Amino acid sequence: MRQSLLTSLLTSLALTLIIELAAAWVMRIRSVLDLTFVALANCITNPIVNVCFYFALSVFSARSPLPYVMLAGLEIAAVFAEFLYYKITLRYLEISKLKLSVVLNTASFMTGWLIYFLKVYFGN
Repeated sequence: MRQSLLTSLLTSLALTLIIELAAAWVMRIRSVLDLTFVALANCITNPIVNVCFYFALSVFSARSPLPYVMLAGLEIAAVFAEFLYYKITLRYLEISKLKLSVVLNTASFMTGWLIYFLKVYFGN
């Protein structure tokens, strides 16, 4: 169980980093330092969100809405945590740090859900 959880967490983090760094690049973030800060923010928030969500799934049924409500709250908290982090660290000025956080998190969240539904409907 621990091995599969660790593998799942690392896979989730890797995909999140790829998606959010690609989205940041598309949004014209070119500074290596700023891209590093985006990666570090995700290295902090992504494992916390995923561990809490997996815990909720283990306590409640996957058919219950509670884990998904909790996930929504966790994702909103991650958006605001990353916004505050970006506000302090990033030199990027094209759009507000809150919009940046929302866009990057939406890109990775929606990609994650797409992968999840493809696995559910089309198998492993």
